[in-house]
Amino acid sequence: MSHRARSLAALSVAGVLALSGCATGASDAELGSEENPVQMGVVGASDPYWETYTEAAEDEGIFVELVDFTEYTQPNPALSAGELDINQFQHVIYLADYNVAAGDDLQPIGATVTYPLGLYSAEYDDIAEIPEGGTVLVPNDTTNQARGLLVLQSAGLLELEDGGSPFSTLDDVIAESSRVEVKALDAALLAPSLPDADAAIINNDFLEAAGLTSDDAIFQDDPADPSAQPYVNIFATRADDVDDEVLNRLVEIYQTNQEVLDGVIETSGGTAVPATTPKDELQASLAEVEDAARDAG
Repeated sequence: MSHRARSLAALSVAGVLALSGCATGASDAELGSEENPVQMGVVGASDPYWETYTEAAEDEGIFVELVDFTEYTQPNPALSAGELDINQFQHVIYLADYNVAAGDDLQPIGATVTYPLGLYSAEYDDIAEIPEGGTVLVPNDTTNQARGLLVLQSAGLLELEDGGSPFSTLDDVIAESSRVEVKALDAALLAPSLPDADAAIINNDFLEAAGLTSDDAIFQDDPADPSAQPYVNIFATRADDVDDEVLNRLVEIYQTNQEVLDGVIETSGGTAVPATTPKDELQASLAEVEDAARDAG
């Protein structure tokens, strides 16, 4: 197998467990060398931009071995156990939930992209047209419901207790200060239910099947808004490795290689927005969300 082919190999989870000695500290060779490639956990290693990314890293002398997981619950425990050097699959809130539940301290070292969450309507082209007392639908799962409520607050359609948080629920909507009534449905049912409501928050995953694109949104959260920062996707490492030069260089390659970014955007159907939030801001955001998660729990 060629050097380049080795750098692109996506190991199965079983293979990772069997080769757990390949991660950081398992070899005297420098991390990122051909003898000790960076073990990077991802979900969806078959996406074409990962090949572009690993080739770009190898061009700079950093060998990367992608470790492909099929479940979102797997990459963080693998990183914590030393089977990986870094992972990239989650946003800040997901990592905060994991750290609090597992008593762990994984940390973000760089941003990748944000996927804006949009408000859609079958009847109205502008949020100003949504009538007083109208019905707006949001997802019923914890993370997306809170984010949807924050989007509606940013749009001026409602007000949340204490300004809202990544853990807000329908109980936090201040009815007397809100223009609309909010109801929650399973995320997969929001697009089909759009004709029966004035508007709905619809996850990007369900747009294509509904014949929608992100351009059809009448409002969406702004990736530059502080309330959207917990939803930026990240590279994560163990706390002891946040300043590792090789791992931080891998973040820079992702953020600055236009071919990689174009591939990410294409794979997302045009919804991904590249992000370069500094790691100290990401770590501060993580700490805030962890505190909120403990309070919510």
